[in-house]
Formats: sequence, C-alpha cells, structure tokens
Amino acid sequence: MGSSFGVWEAWANDETVRWRGSSGGALTALHGWLLDSGRSSRIASAAVGPEPRRTVPVTISTKAEALAAAGSRYAPVGILAEPDLGSAGAITAKPCEIAAIRALGTSARPDGVSHGDTAEADQILLSFFCAGTPSQRATDELLAMLGVGPDESLDDLWYRGRGWPGRFTLRRADGDASLSYEESWGDVLGPATHWRCKVCADGVGESADVVAADFWRVDERGYPVFTEGPGSSALIARTRRGLEVVLAAEAAGVIVLRPIRMSELANVQPLQQKRRRSLFGRLLGSRLAGVPGPRYRGFRLWAFAVAHPRLNLRAARGSHDRIRRSASVTGSTSATGSAL
Repeated sequence: MGSSFGVWEAWANDETVRWRGSSGGALTALHGWLLDSGRSSRIASAAVGPEPRRTVPVTISTKAEALAAAGSRYAPVGILAEPDLGSAGAITAKPCEIAAIRALGTSARPDGVSHGDTAEADQILLSFFCAGTPSQRATDELLAMLGVGPDESLDDLWYRGRGWPGRFTLRRADGDASLSYEESWGDVLGPATHWRCKVCADGVGESADVVAADFWRVDERGYPVFTEGPGSSALIARTRRGLEVVLAAEAAGVIVLRPIRMSELANVQPLQQKRRRSLFGRLLGSRLAGVPGPRYRGFRLWAFAVAHPRLNLRAARGSHDRIRRSASVTGSTSATGSAL
C-alpha cells in the first residue's frame, strides 16, 4: 500500500458532497476547501465533457464546479493535457500522471519539501487508487446495453456517485436508465482496462501528497459489499505536506476522519495487493511472449516474486498464454498490447 504519514477512513461533512462523490466525497470536499481557503485558486481535474459520453480535463475554480466534477470517470482522459495545468495550485490525476509530474521535478519532492521557483513548485498533488483505465468502447457497450445507440443524444452520464457505490447512469429526455456497479465495472469496464494498466506498478498513488481510495465494507468472507449506502473514503497522507492538508481540512470541519491501520485498507483492496505481488510474473510472461513491458525500480517486485512464487508463476503463464493467443489471431505480437 506504500508509505504514509497518516491513514484514515474519511468522508465529506457536507451530506450533498458525500452523496455526489464515488466513495464518501473526501476528494471533492478537499477540492472545495482548497478553493475556499485560498490555498488554490484553480484545480486541474477531470469531468464529464460537453458530449456526456466523453471525459475531459478541466480546471476547477469554484465549489460548484468541484461538485459538478464529483464522481469517478472510468474512461480515457489526460489531465496533463489541460492547457491551464501550470496555473493550477492543485492537481488531481491518475497515479501514473502524478508520478510523471514528480519525475519531471516540477512539484514538491516526496518528502514534502518544495523546490524551484516555478508556479508548479507549490502544486498540491492529489490522486486515488486506480485499477486501470477502461477503453472508451466499454462505455459505448454499457450504453448499448441500456438501449442507447451511438448517435443518440444524452443529457448526462455518470459512472458512480449519487449514492455509494453508485450506479452507472444515463440521463436523457425520456428519463434515466442505469446499471449496478457490479454490472458496469465488474462485467464490462473492469475487463476492458488497457494492457498498460495491467502492468502498472503503482495503482496506489505513491507519488501524490494525498491519495483517496474506496474503503469497502466486506462480508464474512472478506468480499466487498456493494449494497447502496453512505460512502466512505480512505485517505492516505503520503507526504508531510499531505498530512498538513488533511489535518487542516479536518480542523475546518470539511471532512470527518477516523484513524485506521494500513492493514485495514489493504484487506479491502485485494486487487491492489495481488497486482503488486504478481507483477514480476506478469512482466516476465509478457517478455517471454515477445511483448516487452516497462522496467521499474524501487517497487521490490523481485522480493514479492520470491515471497509469492506460485502466484507469480501463474501470472507469468497467464500473461504468456493470452499474448500468444492474441498473436495467433492478429498475426503479430507487437500489435497485442492494446488488445489485452
């Protein structure tokens, strides 16, 4: 789960914000507070586009805009493509994008110490646990399941929120239609995540100042319970700066915090645990099948492979076999990456 200066179960004190957010509205509440407190005049994030099927990068400058952008968007979007990124006092983006900002050296170091004299040097970096970005085609498939053709107009579309965990919902002139989280993410969106996401070493936002995650309720078997109810986030302060931001927001009455152990979060995030533990095997199987993957340093992947040899062996075999099957269809392993 990565290192931390503090870990909490958290939710927005404002019930409207909590209801609109995907899991307790903690990030949305932080957005509103950063703007209200003057710590940031602009926040780069993502929201529904003018065409509701699409997700676009946006710059948020009011609490109303923060609320409008609440909720997860399970579709491709590049936050770092936002033209006004440099003027944003805070950025909320996928872990890979936050890692890119850190790698470029344009924001605070992981120890919380700012450097440089550019506008970006004081940016607050926010992220969330990420299971991968689904293909845009997955959204189109969900709409087709609800009887909406590619040329039909929509008034709105949201993937989660408006309750917890929230339903995939479309809105048009003749009314709303929706699918449960299990039907949308479990059956369609999750299986459609891009291959590059499947070999990502950091789904938990280790480079951010503050990271939010779903804090699922689980049944007696340890499986997440998707019954609709008030949502809760987990918040992790990765840096000293992140710790100061979270505690200041709590003191301002914006969020409610309950300290938890990192192991409690790990127990309700089995996908993140398994992905990190088995990534060495997945990368090895991919390379043996002719599709070289990224190289990582500092994530202890070899140590996880030694600690979990059977898991990595299965992952290597599975990755290798899927790539070879795909290659037999396409005729080339070099074209399989986006198909996995």
